[in-house]
Amino acid sequence: MPNRAVFQWAGLLTVSAVLVAVLTGAHLPAALLLGPMVAGIAVSSAGAALCVPGRCYVAAQAVLGCLIARSLPVSALGGLLRDWPLLLAGILSVIAASGALGWLLTRWRVLPGTVAIWGSSPGAAMAMTLMAEAYGADVRLVAFMQYLRVACVVMVGSLVVRVWGAGPGIVIEEPAWFSAVAWGPFAGTLALAALGFFAGRLRIPAGPMLVPLALGVILQGEGWLAIELPPWLLAASYCVIGWSIGLRFTRPILCHAMRALVPVIGSIAALFAVCAVFALSLVVFAGVDPLTAYLATSPGGADSVAIIAASSPVDLPFVVGLQTARFLLVLLTGPIIARFIAHRMGASAAHKIGLDGAQRRS
Repeated sequence: MPNRAVFQWAGLLTVSAVLVAVLTGAHLPAALLLGPMVAGIAVSSAGAALCVPGRCYVAAQAVLGCLIARSLPVSALGGLLRDWPLLLAGILSVIAASGALGWLLTRWRVLPGTVAIWGSSPGAAMAMTLMAEAYGADVRLVAFMQYLRVACVVMVGSLVVRVWGAGPGIVIEEPAWFSAVAWGPFAGTLALAALGFFAGRLRIPAGPMLVPLALGVILQGEGWLAIELPPWLLAASYCVIGWSIGLRFTRPILCHAMRALVPVIGSIAALFAVCAVFALSLVVFAGVDPLTAYLATSPGGADSVAIIAASSPVDLPFVVGLQTARFLLVLLTGPIIARFIAHRMGASAAHKIGLDGAQRRS
């Protein structure tokens, strides 16, 4: 049995490396996450019985929180204050549209329980997946919806930047995997991640990511900590997160996901349309250039969008700031919206059963 597990892990590593190389060659910024996730799905659906240790998963979430904190300087939010009514209205309209789409998918029973509500949340893909798990939703189907949208955002965003604003296309620099590390800041970053790990042991919902994120933004903004994340640590964390999600997919779950593929893609397209209207309003009323507006309002992962924006002639602080503002609002409203819709759907179902019973008795 141990030899079989070693063989399966070796196969998972090999498939992951191949997929990362292919996706990186296709200039997809989220290759280090999507490659291992797809590899985990393939290996699990082939019958492998592997799982990522819980502690490794929690540690990877804590590193992700540090990563988001590093990409969010407090100064990036200053440019958003001038047009905050327009930005807030736009963000809330996108959140409302995603909630309506999730409600429709739930009402039509495309996906079970509150999966469609969590899966329809715009942006914050990893956070929504983690929080959905904390609130009892099927994390595998939520991940299917969230990362299908992330993949669409990355591919469409890359194409838009290639055609519209980046000339020959996005150039993703090859990271120096084992470059020199600033050991002092790195030790501080590990201590910050350790706080997130401890929050995870206390079972705080999404605490492993949110605690380092919040503290990291404060410490970095005050100049008390320079977050240091070597590329090899980020790559390992993305692989762990991708594997932990992908390995949870079984054949029955994949079959259910495939049956729901068409309506899910339709909901993604509808959310793209709502975000496009928001981007157009930024161009017309706030004077934002079209490419910056498009990337800032894309309903995908903030980290992937930030990587695309960093390789493009856009206002990067504005893109990161707006994506993060929506990220925070989604974190605040996601659980409330999910519980509200679930409660309403449950009440409606009970009412319908009561009516059906009364009709049969009459």
